[in-house]
Amino acid sequence: MIKKIPGEVWKPLQFPGWKQLRNRYALSSAGRIASYKEKIVDDGKLLSGSLTTGYRTLNLHRPGNKGTLYIHREMAKLFLKRLSPSHKYVIHVNHNKLDNNFRNLKWATLDVMISHQQDSPAKIAYKKKQANKTVGLKLTASQVKKIKLSLSNKNRKLTIKQIADQYDVSEMTMYRIKSGENWGKVR
Repeated sequence: MIKKIPGEVWKPLQFPGWKQLRNRYALSSAGRIASYKEKIVDDGKLLSGSLTTGYRTLNLHRPGNKGTLYIHREMAKLFLKRLSPSHKYVIHVNHNKLDNNFRNLKWATLDVMISHQQDSPAKIAYKKKQANKTVGLKLTASQVKKIKLSLSNKNRKLTIKQIADQYDVSEMTMYRIKSGENWGKVR
């Protein structure tokens, strides 16, 4: 038996192979998951699911289709209207991947999703930590100054790959230095 939260709405979860399973599954507007036989509130059992890369998931072994259901995606399918076919991604508005309340979810385009990820407190903290890192780096600040000077020179003779080889770093590191993603604080 499941205790209902005031204002909570349960909707049955339907996916390929759901009819072949012993139990039925449902999601609530509060982001809860339940399995049941006949009626969610009467014989239902709350499930915690699993965690996959920080997201709440439900691992169901279905005939011919073993797979993981991401709860936030299933919630969006059940409770939110998709604005257009380009809105393929579901984001957590408050950046908490475990808060699957339908009010915290939103369909998004690829550009909006990428932008939203960059605004994540965890991402901002990581960038700040990386910007202040001084131990374990292949390059020094003076080397980066020389690299930036070389990269900004329109008449340079060396390719980016040749400059990377000169400093024993990857070509991608050069591109990240050039864009300011790496070593952005060095002028």
